[in-house]
Amino acid sequence: MLQKWGFFLLSIIAPAFAHADEADLVTALQKTYSACIGIDANLADLKKMAGINTAITGVGTGLGAGATIVGIVKEQKDQLADKLKLEKLRAIEERRMQNETPPTSNEELDAAKREFDNLWGKSTDDKDTDSKIEELDRQSKSLGNWRTGLLAGNTVTNVAGAIIAGKNTTDGDLQNQIDNCKTAISELRRARGRARIDGVDVGEANKIISACEGFETVDISKINTRAKGAMVSGIVGATTGLTGTITSGIANSDSVRNQGEGGTRTDKEKNLNTASNVLAGASTVASGVATVFNATQISAIKKVADVATKCTEALK
Repeated sequence: MLQKWGFFLLSIIAPAFAHADEADLVTALQKTYSACIGIDANLADLKKMAGINTAITGVGTGLGAGATIVGIVKEQKDQLADKLKLEKLRAIEERRMQNETPPTSNEELDAAKREFDNLWGKSTDDKDTDSKIEELDRQSKSLGNWRTGLLAGNTVTNVAGAIIAGKNTTDGDLQNQIDNCKTAISELRRARGRARIDGVDVGEANKIISACEGFETVDISKINTRAKGAMVSGIVGATTGLTGTITSGIANSDSVRNQGEGGTRTDKEKNLNTASNVLAGASTVASGVATVFNATQISAIKKVADVATKCTEALK
């Protein structure tokens, strides 16, 4: 008699437990949906901005490289012009030494200066030398302007890149959402185990757990690390680019250009041009490093975004 009552009570209680486990499973599924949905949307904006910043800093790298190359070509033009000018000076001095005695008074000195100026315009046997010098000076001036402009463009892109990188980071809300999603997945896994014992269909739970459990291994800190690297590189590039722009502008100004004897370059002009080229190279390197950081940030975001997209699709 007692055995019959036991079977009777079990037949009443077992369905009640089964219904309770099924209700727990439904609750766990709902909690997982609330915790995990929408993460992919937040990451999509980060990925888009990282892509834009990669393009911007890539352009900046090209501008910086262009400024460096232009600066090197300008230096070659300046050196050739200096060589021609010095050759012309030597030819004038040799001719004067052959035909004249050293001046002994101020009047003779003034006369010698006037003659020098006259000889400077007509002294060479190569009639093309003056036109070559003029053409080289013209090209040098133009190249100097190009270098200044390219450096200014590089500076702008580095500033923009640094600002975007500084803002394109994850915040505590995203980390909290991922942590909540991971907790919800763990609870769903436990609810699935109980429901499976009672013969409840756990197909939907299996699909969601399989799609979303990747959140348990993702590391979003790498996203911010890459962003910080890009921002620092952008600041360095902007600083060197701005300094190079100013230096290049001064070096190419009329008040500095060709102020040496016979229109040759002074040490000041040479040093300013060298500094401009070095700064252009440094700014190019900084832009290139920022581009690499932005590209690797895209990769870091993509790893998390792939999990988020897969999870969202399973939750729909």
